[in-house]
Amino acid sequence: MSTEQRAILVVGIGAGDPEQLTLQAVRALGRTDVFFIVGKGRDKASLTDLRHRMIEEHARGPYRVVEVADPSRDRRPMNRSEYTAAVEDWRGRRADAFERLMTEELAPGGTGAFLVWGDPSLYDSTLGILAAIEERGAVPFTVEVVPGISSVSTLAARHRIPLNRVGRPVHITPARRMADVAAQDGDGDIVVMLDAHESFTRVGGEDVWIYWGAYLGTPDELLVAGPLHEVADRIRRVRAEARARHGWIMDTYLLRGAEPPTGADGAAGADGAAGAAGPVTA
Repeated sequence: MSTEQRAILVVGIGAGDPEQLTLQAVRALGRTDVFFIVGKGRDKASLTDLRHRMIEEHARGPYRVVEVADPSRDRRPMNRSEYTAAVEDWRGRRADAFERLMTEELAPGGTGAFLVWGDPSLYDSTLGILAAIEERGAVPFTVEVVPGISSVSTLAARHRIPLNRVGRPVHITPARRMADVAAQDGDGDIVVMLDAHESFTRVGGEDVWIYWGAYLGTPDELLVAGPLHEVADRIRRVRAEARARHGWIMDTYLLRGAEPPTGADGAAGADGAAGAAGPVTA
C-alpha cells in the first residue's frame, strides 16, 4: 500500500441552517473526494438529509458519499467513572469504523471529509477519535479543521443577547456537570448542553433567567426565555411535544442571574422570542 498521506477535513457545518456554512466550509466541501456520513438512525434522518443537501449544493467535481451507522452507546444513568468508561468504549468502536472508512474508501492522496454539527471543538468526538486513529499508526493522514457556528452562538443570536456580561465569565458545561459548575463559581452565567434529563428543573430561586432553544437554526426552531420559575413548566411541555413529534431533540440554554431585559439585550423577553425571525413557542 502506498504511504502517501490521505487528507482528512473536519468541517463544522453550523447548528442547522444551511446558510450557516462559512465560505471556508464551502471551499472545503468543494475539494472533497469522499464524504463520510455517520448515520444516527431513522429517528434522526433529518440530520443526515441536511448533510446530503449541503454536499449536493457545494461539492465540486467527482465525489462519493459513504455512510456508516453510528455504534450504539450505553446512555443509562451512571456515575462519573461508569460514564467515562462507556464513552471510551463508544469512541473506540467509532475509531474502528472511521479507520476502516479511511483505509477502504479513501485512496492514498485523496481528501475525505467529516461534516460535524455545529463546531468541531465543542462537545464533538471527531477530533479525539482521529487523534486515537493517528496514534495507532496504521493509516497515514493529515487533519485540517474548519470551524463552524455552534449552537451556543446561534442561541445567543436568536435571543438577541450577548453571551457574556461585562467582566463576568461564562461556563459551558454538559448538564450532568451543571451542579458542579454552579457550586464552584456562583458569579458566572452557565450555558448548558446535552441535557437529556431537564436539569434546569432542579435549579432553585426566583432570580435566575433562562434563554432556551431547540432545533436551533432549523425550520423547527423553538425558543423560550424568561424567569426560570415561570417558564420551566412551559419548556418541559414544549420539549416533550417536540420530542414526540420528531423522535429526537437537541436543545441548549443559558442560565443567567436575573437582570430585567432591556433594549436589544433582552429582546426575547419573558413570553418567548419577540422579534425572532423563525418559528417559536407560543
